[in-house]
Amino acid sequence: MRLSDDRISHIAHLVFDGVWKDDLVDFKNEEKALIEIKRAIADYLKVEDEADTIARDKIRSLSRDVPEGSREWDILYKKYFEEEASKKGFFSRG
Repeated sequence: MRLSDDRISHIAHLVFDGVWKDDLVDFKNEEKALIEIKRAIADYLKVEDEADTIARDKIRSLSRDVPEGSREWDILYKKYFEEEASKKGFFSRG
């Protein structure tokens, strides 16, 4: 999923505000905390994009044609996506 830097920054601020307001953490350096939150979001999105590309490539490489949007395609996509995401240490999507 492609998000602009502004959108990632906005999400990072929402996360930052949420954990601070819920008194889950006290930040010693707010700027550094925001930078780390932004980096974590960007890293996750990068892995998600890579897993998406690999899953789609695997489906395309099958000897038979599996039409996108079909039940079989959805099942294969989810399987391949989760395999790739777990290789990178990320949880699977719901």
